Amino acid sequence: MAEKFSDIIEKIEKLSVVELSELVKTLEEKFGVSAAMPATAGGGGEEAGDKEEKSSYNVVLKVAGDQKINVIKIVKEAAGVGLKEAKDIVDGAPKTIKEGLNKEEADELKKKLEEAGATVELQ
Repeated sequence: MAEKFSDIIEKIEKLSVVELSELVKTLEEKFGVSAAMPATAGGGGEEAGDKEEKSSYNVVLKVAGDQKINVIKIVKEAAGVGLKEAKDIVDGAPKTIKEGLNKEEADELKKKLEEAGATVELQ
């Protein structure tokens, strides 16, 4: 760590979570930047316009719905887990079913789960 930043870092370490959040918001506004992580690492020369497209999605089961058995079957297959684990995921909703999917895979899994009566969210 550069010595010239040590006094700033010491002051930041003493901040509460709320104060740190306020500091981040203030810095974002002051310099017109965002502290959020970029959606893609080491991006190529692609131009996304004003809206960045996510490259990785997580499928989150919010509510199992009325056809719980069918939802459990889909979760079992999608997550590659046993019947008991799939049931535990469904019973513990909201739960992440699968992470790191591309847009098409995430949409397909979401569609299957919604057809079985579940409420699903892509993150």
